[in-house]
Amino acid sequence: MTDVDAVTDQGRGEDLPPLDLDEAAELTARIADNVERVIVGQRDAIEHILVTLFARGNLLLEDVPGVGKTMLARAVATSLECSFNRVQFTPDLLPSDVTGVSVFNEKTREFEFQPGPVFGNVVLGDEINRAPPKTQAALLEVMSEDQVTVDGETYPVPDPFIVIATQNDVEPGRTYELPVAEVDRFTKKIRLGYPDAEEETELLGRVTGEHPIESLEAVASVADVRRARETVAGVTVREPVRSYISRLAGYTREHARLGASPRGAIAAVRASQVRAVFEGRDYVIPDDVQTEVPTVWGHRVRTDADADADGTAVVDRALEEVAVE
Repeated sequence: MTDVDAVTDQGRGEDLPPLDLDEAAELTARIADNVERVIVGQRDAIEHILVTLFARGNLLLEDVPGVGKTMLARAVATSLECSFNRVQFTPDLLPSDVTGVSVFNEKTREFEFQPGPVFGNVVLGDEINRAPPKTQAALLEVMSEDQVTVDGETYPVPDPFIVIATQNDVEPGRTYELPVAEVDRFTKKIRLGYPDAEEETELLGRVTGEHPIESLEAVASVADVRRARETVAGVTVREPVRSYISRLAGYTREHARLGASPRGAIAAVRASQVRAVFEGRDYVIPDDVQTEVPTVWGHRVRTDADADADGTAVVDRALEEVAVE
């Protein structure tokens, strides 16, 4: 096996049995508890990341600088015994700096592919909107198909795979807007917000000495994640629930310039399956959908033709006005 194969084939080709529901629920709680050793007061955000991970998706963290976006992503990655790569997006970053490049080997007289940082189980795209659209577009294929094509050759990324991207939202003159096609590939978009006084006091106490991220250890393996994903895939989504999601999506399309896409509807189904597992059920109920849809669709829905307007209000109205049948 070549070095390229060693990187690209991680976790692939293995037939692993699903975890029991209780085991899967316990796994998520164990990971969340471990992350909370580093991150204070963000249990909901941690759960959103885990929902995205087990739903086979990608997550966008948008907020002001300094609230712990990058540290949260690092803590989740560290809690998983898998490969972790970080890409610091800058204005001069090239697509090949993300995906990899073919290099001529003078000994073999052949071109060899050198994998880029996107070839990891957990890929942190830090401040993704500081890179121009051409570089951001380097993630389009891998975020939807778990593969990268370079010079006509296609290479699979490791399994599991997730992009956790952070985005700075306070310097519009120094950042680039994410293409709609890329935004739609993020299963969820969340914000952290500032901690309250009690949480910030606790945070300051934790970092007076060595930062807790330095001593954080993994509490789950690649196999655990893949088995939990199989558990999620086995969760039943009955026709009335699927119809409910479809009608919610239809509402957003009728009441916004750009509504939830079919990809977004699929993401809502998968996220709802994960939420059911979190609750110890092997079937989805409307409550699961209502819990997940705001963070799954809010960034996908556009209400203003001239701006990247947040569609959360439209999604909220859909949940209020579309009846559960």
